[in-house]
Amino acid sequence: MDLNAFNSIESKEVFKWFNEINQIPRESGHEKEISDFLVKFAKDRNLEVYQDNAMNVIIKKKGTSGYENKPAVIIQGHVDMVCEKTKDSKHDFRKDPIEMIVEGDILRANNTTLGGDDGIAIAMGMALLDSKDLPHPPIELLATTAEETGMDGAIAITGEHIDGKTMINIDGEEEGIFLVSCAGGMNTLTDFDIKREKAEGHALKIEVSGLKGGHSGIEIIKQRANAIKLLGRLLYAVRDDVVISHIEGGAKHNAIAKHAEALVVSKDINKVKNTLEEVAKNLKNEYRVEDPDMVINIAEASDVKDSFTKELSDNVINFMMLVPDGVAYMSKDIEGLVQTSCNNGVLKEENGKLRFTISVRSSVESSSKEIALKIESAAKMAKASFEISNAYPAWEYDANSKVKDIALSVYKKVTGKDAKIEAIHAGLECGILKKPLPNVDMISIGPDIKDVHTPAEHLSISSVDRMWKFLKELVISIA
Repeated sequence: MDLNAFNSIESKEVFKWFNEINQIPRESGHEKEISDFLVKFAKDRNLEVYQDNAMNVIIKKKGTSGYENKPAVIIQGHVDMVCEKTKDSKHDFRKDPIEMIVEGDILRANNTTLGGDDGIAIAMGMALLDSKDLPHPPIELLATTAEETGMDGAIAITGEHIDGKTMINIDGEEEGIFLVSCAGGMNTLTDFDIKREKAEGHALKIEVSGLKGGHSGIEIIKQRANAIKLLGRLLYAVRDDVVISHIEGGAKHNAIAKHAEALVVSKDINKVKNTLEEVAKNLKNEYRVEDPDMVINIAEASDVKDSFTKELSDNVINFMMLVPDGVAYMSKDIEGLVQTSCNNGVLKEENGKLRFTISVRSSVESSSKEIALKIESAAKMAKASFEISNAYPAWEYDANSKVKDIALSVYKKVTGKDAKIEAIHAGLECGILKKPLPNVDMISIGPDIKDVHTPAEHLSISSVDRMWKFLKELVISIA
């Protein structure tokens, strides 16, 4: 990338450090090199630095003249990135730098993810720490690891080396939208022991596809169809006349399932087929607006030798019908925000078990527990095991937050535009960090970054420039 393209803008130092960061492979779970790079950066400038066993890094810089005794401001972001590329890309994320391309106001990568999520936060923090003429209170850069795969870095933070009382998380993806709350969540794991017997009858394959899917937090409010849930409704309609031989669906716990299929056996294949086709017609009509391309294919298949026992098949189908999916409650604090939801994410046979992974999200902890209890109750009735995995806390809305009011005022001053205060029905590190930092006032901001987690990821250069000007003014105004 030609850095000369940034010479005329204030944020040129931000892009300089972003370029440096993108020379270093930093896939989630492989952050030692980028972590060590930050440690060296700090030591080269005689800055106080801490590196923990999770490869998180905390760098501290004293306040400039007149601000030495002000409370420290925490700049926070994560060093890891999602590594996705196009089918024809030969990029090796374990050793190759990100190849960046400037196209007018757009900065993108060459058929890979850009790493703006969340390298731009680290670059802004480094630019602040490296500055020699910017007035500021004490600055603490908190760079965390493994955010994209479970927020393990944030979970490892103890607060031991952090003194700041205000934190600016720079992991937002839309300029002028300031986040002040996020959902917490958990994965529920329901396991059925697979017991098989000789199959009697003919086989039929039921396949649900063509759905939009989407992020189970951001898109859940759009009420798109979930393929696993639809498959459950189809199977329930013919439960008395079929046994399951094979079943699977979904790809990721945090993605609305776009595909699901089941191989069933029946002694009356025509009856089953007719019933399924009628249910399929109704389902397509229900979702004609949100999922107009839904495909439900019902076709005879090669006969199979064995199937689930009838008891197991009935228990699985009953569980699929009973468990909730989608929006459960809307927020009472923030209009238009989903408070609580769940997503039937993955259904998979593995190691002699059939596992349902259902993701639960809520900005109110007690509400997420209620949904988990509903799933547990359904699991007990279906004679399956149940456990909770990867639980993370919500960042609950604080009506008395001072930083949100300051941020609104400063953004108006810097850009001439009004920003919005919003919440997000997805997990942010703020929720986890609030536990070890309970008295820290937090806000999440960011420049315009589009198509994150895809090879089409790109950011707006002018937006980064505006957010850099805003960040500098915000830090001073907080002090």
